[in-house]
Parts: sequence; structure tokens; C-alpha cells
Amino acid sequence: MERQQATVTLVNAHGERVELSDEGAAIAGIFVRDRHGRVADVTVPEGGSAGKTVGRYANRIAGARFTLDGRVYHLLANEGRNTLHGGPDGFAKRTWQLARARSQERRTVSAEFALHSPSGDQGFPGALDCSVVYSFDDDSALRIEYAATTDAPTVINLTNHVYFNLRADGSPVAVQKLRIAASSYTPVDAAMIPTGAIAPVERTSRDFRNLRPIGGEAFDCNFVLDGWDGELRFAAEACDEQSGRRLVVETTQPGIQLYTGKSDGFALETQHFADSPNHPNFPSTALRPGQTFRAVTLYRFGILGTA
Repeated sequence: MERQQATVTLVNAHGERVELSDEGAAIAGIFVRDRHGRVADVTVPEGGSAGKTVGRYANRIAGARFTLDGRVYHLLANEGRNTLHGGPDGFAKRTWQLARARSQERRTVSAEFALHSPSGDQGFPGALDCSVVYSFDDDSALRIEYAATTDAPTVINLTNHVYFNLRADGSPVAVQKLRIAASSYTPVDAAMIPTGAIAPVERTSRDFRNLRPIGGEAFDCNFVLDGWDGELRFAAEACDEQSGRRLVVETTQPGIQLYTGKSDGFALETQHFADSPNHPNFPSTALRPGQTFRAVTLYRFGILGTA
């Protein structure tokens, strides 16, 4: 699978870089150091929505419908009866506008992409104006800031579907280790739609509360992050002992989706829960006029055994 061509490249003082594309406001590559100082791309180009900004609603909405303020909205289905990642023409398939880029010491260090989604887009109500700002600093932290406003009540759930392989050589990620700050998860039915329950990870294969190998199971699971309050907090860490690379994930989002559908990559998608508009017990994804949706995720890279 070929990588996307970069529209803009963010570079830090160590020569590490993040390549971004306007096609899906995507991460086209993240080139960071291993323990020997060698720089390589730790992302995996799996095709589809890999590396891209997913919306207007990431993950699934059951029956391609939801009710908001007493009104039923019918969406375009693209996975059986359900809507996946915003519909057949979701945000990952759009060309976003590069709104601005900021430089420092002759290096581009941040870039903003913008997209307008008209009312009725894929069936969703309300015209939506959204932006994604990427910044990459000298501490090897990639920061993603999402923002959106609407002119009518709607729902929103944005994430990035980047796949990682910290060994950066295409080998299976089963031996790479993972920890997720989640004591519970949202069980799903055969169509991958949440049942509405919040279940404990204890005594299941989903228990990543302590650092352990990812293993060979194909995960597609939403974890309920412990202590969520909308503030930026630790969500997960992953590491590879061979390369020495370590990844720490921080987010303001209530959930993180672990996806290992491909053996050579894993995704840690920070987001709201799937099908939240149809489950009042899940954190709300409603957005109304006068409000601004905001979310932040940090992917912080480092080396094992260093601060």
C-alpha cells in the first residue's frame, strides 16, 4: 500500500518529522528515533481511513438513525444497516483545506486543516465547520486539536485512524507491549454495535491495565477510560523492546478504540463511544449552536528507560 503524498511536513529540532496530507486531513507518516538514533516511520499505510480524520461520526451508528431533541434523523448506511465512520462519503474521503501553517526557526511546527460539511451531509443535521490542528514539538509529541461549530443541533465524533508499528519494519505487532488506563469496555453485538452495557475488563483478554504484549487476537474494542472528566489525561502507552521506542497517548476523550485488524499495525483511536446518540448512558456527542466541540489527543514518542 502506497503512502499518501505529504501536503505539509512538520519537523522538530531533532530531525524527526510528521508528514500530513490534505486528503482526509491525514497523518501520512511519523518519523521518530529508535534507541540508536535511527529515524523511521512508525505508521502503517493500511488503506481506507488509515491515518485520516474520521467523521462526522467516527465508529458506528446503529440502524443508520438516531434521535436528537425528539426528532429522528436517518443517515446513509454503508455497513449493512449501519453507518460507519460518517457514511459512504465521510470526512476521511474529503479534501480538507490547509488553512494555515506556523514556522519556527525555518521549520514548520504546526498546520491547520479546515472542512465545511453542509446540513444534510450523509443525513446529519446542521452545517458543520470543523478544523484539525497538528503540532509537533521538540519533545517528540504530536498534538492533535479538533474543533467544530454548527448552526443546528447535531452529533459529532472525530478521531484519527492512524496505525502504529513501533518496530517500523512491517513485522507483526503481537510482541509489542500495551497498557490502557481502562477498567471497563463497551461490549458489542455481532454487528459491532454496543449493547449499552459497560463491562469490566477483569478476567478477559481486554485487560490491558498492566503493560503486556498485544498478542495475536484481533481486537476492535472501545475502552472506557478511567476517571474521564474532559481534561487531558493519560490514556495508554505502547512500547517495543527491540527498537526501544515508546508511545504515550493522552486525550480529553472518554474512550479509546484498540484496533488490530491487521497484524502489522495497531490503532489507538481516541474518541467518544460508538452509537452514543442511541445510548443515553454514554457520554453525550450532541453539539448545538453557540457551542464549540473541542478535543485534544497527544501521541508522545520517546525511548524506553529515559524520562
